[in-house]
Amino acid sequence: MDSQLIDRILSSVEKPARYMGGELNMTQKTDAELRFALAFPDVYEIGMSHLGSRILYHILNARENTICERVFAPWPDMERALRENGVSLFTLETKRPLADCDVIGFSLLYEMCYTNILTMLELSGLPFHSKARDGSMPLIVCGGPCACNPEPLAPFVDAFLIGDGEELIEEFADAVLKAKQQGWDKLTLLRSIAQIPGIYVPSFYEPVYDETGRFQRMAVIEPGAPHRITRRVVKDLEHAPYIGKPIVPYMSIVHDRIALELFRGCTRGCRFCQAGHIYRPVRSRSVEKCMEYGKESLAFSGYHEITLLSLSTSDYRGLNELCDGLMDYCESRGIGLSLPSLRADNFSMDIMQRVQKVRKSGLTFAPEAGTQRLRDVINKNVTEEDLLRSCAVAFQGGWNSVKLYFMLGLPTETDEDVLGIAELADRVVHCWRENSPNRSHGLRVTVSTSCFVPKPHTPFQWEPQVTREEYMRRVTLLRDNMKARAVTYNWHDADTSLTEAVLSRGDRRLGAMIENIWRQGGFLESWSEGFDLKRWERAAEEEGISFPFYANRERSLDEVLPWDHLYMGVNRRHYIHEYEQAHKGLLSPDCRAQCSGCGAAAFLKGGRCDG
Repeated sequence: MDSQLIDRILSSVEKPARYMGGELNMTQKTDAELRFALAFPDVYEIGMSHLGSRILYHILNARENTICERVFAPWPDMERALRENGVSLFTLETKRPLADCDVIGFSLLYEMCYTNILTMLELSGLPFHSKARDGSMPLIVCGGPCACNPEPLAPFVDAFLIGDGEELIEEFADAVLKAKQQGWDKLTLLRSIAQIPGIYVPSFYEPVYDETGRFQRMAVIEPGAPHRITRRVVKDLEHAPYIGKPIVPYMSIVHDRIALELFRGCTRGCRFCQAGHIYRPVRSRSVEKCMEYGKESLAFSGYHEITLLSLSTSDYRGLNELCDGLMDYCESRGIGLSLPSLRADNFSMDIMQRVQKVRKSGLTFAPEAGTQRLRDVINKNVTEEDLLRSCAVAFQGGWNSVKLYFMLGLPTETDEDVLGIAELADRVVHCWRENSPNRSHGLRVTVSTSCFVPKPHTPFQWEPQVTREEYMRRVTLLRDNMKARAVTYNWHDADTSLTEAVLSRGDRRLGAMIENIWRQGGFLESWSEGFDLKRWERAAEEEGISFPFYANRERSLDEVLPWDHLYMGVNRRHYIHEYEQAHKGLLSPDCRAQCSGCGAAAFLKGGRCDG
């Protein structure tokens, strides 16, 4: 590719560092037998903050016969520049056109990024549809949390890699390399990788619908393809490969710090939480291994902040020991330590004193619901007393700001539950007045609400989403009852939540709608600058898609769901039990106190989780 032309293009766009490459610790190989493009369907700042992509980048480049390079969705100015100059979308490392790669692998973190995949394919000169791409073109694969319902993207993708990628990506790469060496055609390659546990080849299956348009079953149309695809699980996280020397961007990214993964999975069992179910069972790293990775990442990057990452960081058994060990290293170097995902029921002065030694990070709690009744419905084992006790500890320690996250539209929610959020915020303000030793700086309480989106592979996968109008009515009700001056209320817009729900629970028919939206100019739909609900509604009408059918319709427990042929490790019986417990307002115990028998422990040797 013409380097001078690329230089001219980069000099004309707003943030050329998004496309330059050349960062500290970037891997650059001249060539290798297998060329893999690790694609993120959003801009650089978001993609470079994704820990999973960093891990895969390290694993693939550690292979002598493989080169892995990165590519991100371009901002509109770069998209225009590529089109005007007739230049293909290219990788950061060697400016290789994507069409010259053997594999393009997309990480699916958010449904609203789906149209970006089509833009990236089109900018690469590649047909959208899997059936239109032959063996001379790159294989298009996807992984990540959204792959647990891959059907809306099925027409465009050759294969989905379901579950943990550390081992699966190596087996997949070996198969593609063998196919290339032996000159297999595309069908032979797809048949081969379909036999690898955790890989779903959608062209080998055909959805069947009844006369009312409801999904009935997934028919296997390729002999030998598995009837059910089981998610891959890394059983031994302690010895799994990690990120090595982290790439250090030239520009600020969303999470501009070292992220240290402590454990994978969660024992809490919140009924709305997809991550808490699809990442089961809990698998931990030892304190010693976390210390090793944390110090190595800091030493080779120059970052001055490290965050301890998991779905519920304060549940890590060795947290105090790890914090002490890291602070011995960090404090003398001016490196900050932050702990996101704290639980209000196990926050302590001990933890707080550890994290504020270098600098104070923000305090965030997620009660999710405003009343204890509704918190019991969603199995959020946190009480109002837990939250106020944690706030009191923080205020006594000198904190004067706290963020509280809630959802509106949760199953069984009433106006009393909505008003409970305002009442809880008022009690936090009162708690500060009673406990703050220094009230001269004032208090800031930020209350944020989002609209509940029912997700596949959760006990609430059968629940309806409230309509946009109803969500906004509840937002108005809450806003009008926020009385304390110290409280700021923010809410997520209803339009993107509706669209997310449609895509989250969609079937293969949505592929036509996604392509229609793209042809109308849909790009960067996860950004307010790019999203246009009218465009989505117009495309849905033209393709015969009903938003209420997918988003606002309650499903019966015996309805077959478009993702039922994918087994994430939690059995349907457990989901139904938790759904029934929710409608009875009953809590289920933490997995550490009592095994729920969800099925996920079967992935591990001895059938026992680390939690």
